[in-house]
Amino acid sequence: MQPHEYTYIYVLALIFSFADAYGIGANDVANSFATSVSSGTLTLGQATCIAIVTEFCGAFFLGSGTSATISGGIISTSLFTKQPEILMLGMTTSVFASATWVIFATSRGWPVSSTHSITGAIVGMGIASYGSHTVKWGYNGIAKIVTSWFVSPLIAAVVSSIIYMVTKYVVLESKNSFKRGLMAIPVYIFVTVWVCLSFIISKGIPGTKAVKISFKEIVGISAAAALGVSIITYFTYAQWLRRKIIGREDLKWYHAFFTPFIGKRPVIPELSDEEIEAAVAKESKEKQNDVQPDINEMNLIQKVKHFILRGVKQDVRNIGNPRLASIHARAKKYDNDTEYLFQFVQVLTACAASFAHGSNDVANAVGPIAAVASVWSTGTVPGDKSVVKSWNLAFCAVGIDFGLATYGYHIMRTLGNNITYTTPSRGFAAELGTALTIVTASKLGLPVSTTHCITGAMVGVGLCNGDMKAINWKMFAICFLSWVLTLPAAGLISGLLFALVAHAPHLN
Repeated sequence: MQPHEYTYIYVLALIFSFADAYGIGANDVANSFATSVSSGTLTLGQATCIAIVTEFCGAFFLGSGTSATISGGIISTSLFTKQPEILMLGMTTSVFASATWVIFATSRGWPVSSTHSITGAIVGMGIASYGSHTVKWGYNGIAKIVTSWFVSPLIAAVVSSIIYMVTKYVVLESKNSFKRGLMAIPVYIFVTVWVCLSFIISKGIPGTKAVKISFKEIVGISAAAALGVSIITYFTYAQWLRRKIIGREDLKWYHAFFTPFIGKRPVIPELSDEEIEAAVAKESKEKQNDVQPDINEMNLIQKVKHFILRGVKQDVRNIGNPRLASIHARAKKYDNDTEYLFQFVQVLTACAASFAHGSNDVANAVGPIAAVASVWSTGTVPGDKSVVKSWNLAFCAVGIDFGLATYGYHIMRTLGNNITYTTPSRGFAAELGTALTIVTASKLGLPVSTTHCITGAMVGVGLCNGDMKAINWKMFAICFLSWVLTLPAAGLISGLLFALVAHAPHLN
């Protein structure tokens, strides 16, 4: 093969990689913010705006190291040495198959692992090209992925339920739950920052091994930083909460950064029951009157605006869904002011998880295009790793953000109140449990998936209600089935497409 041959395959790989990144954004990224949105901590629009920044920064600045490995040890690229163009074709069909499956799963509301999807696609391509003996079926390959179907949700469920049970009995069910919660907030922020920083540094920053930072050093650095943040929080955010909720002072969100330097603010008067009912009625009437014009009656600008904002105007909380009413009724409700305390730490955990996710899972879309680009430019197989260019990272990072903004609401609707009733304290426990599980599992070498972890975490927290019927087991079974189907489905699509193209008749 000569350099710059088969340019059309390179162009197709670019298109399919963007589609795969779109699917990752619509499916995987929604995992990070699903509980924050379903609990009411963030609106769908706010979560989308935050995730666009965190995912892009994580993918663009820290994604090159994880994107360098193109096959994850599943097949060997040395098999393609004599025909590099076959590797180009194989990676193109693989990323097409992965994108097809992930986008289809998203349309059905199934939270699947994009890592397993691209891995299954590469396996299918490997079998179609050189037979089943090219695939590593042992624990270092396929068996590890199968294990993760059971290990990920189970560990995350146990860890998250422990965190929530401690919160439940120490804070939520105490006589003065708000006062207890106010005292606990700096502690929770310490733990959250500690775990999330360890998560980002150990799993999100690929250069830690090169500079020889041990896991103990990572934990120590993260703990020191977390302690500093928690001390600052005690004198700023905790006092802001006390003055705003107990003192009912008219404080804005940005006052939380310098609360000690703000004098006494005007007190917000409490509304009577009649005033509250009138406000609710007015809001309900405004929503009824806020009817969007028919799509055929819109002008071009309105149609563009409707298309762009459609993904962030969906109802994903399922609070009024009659089919879920009995499930939600079985979850015990706690003081609203106390639940409000957990909103900040929940958003903090979601942001860290999103940042680390962008740095790692962008490889699922960038890895194949990096391999294709290397073969196209050199005419040779790049080996086990490919050089990742910055524009490749930016290209796929934009695809991730676009997918979340326009199609991520499907998964957010599934991973929240559709599985169990979610509040800020429950969502915080699930997100922190997921981050802690991934950090620990990465150190121990256990196979875990972020998608599987957050799903299992929500089930674990839901079981803390003490009622098996507080879980939508049908929805969880559908999610589990989608995990099992991901590997063979993506592999079948990729293998059949590769075989069809590679063995098709051609003109001499």
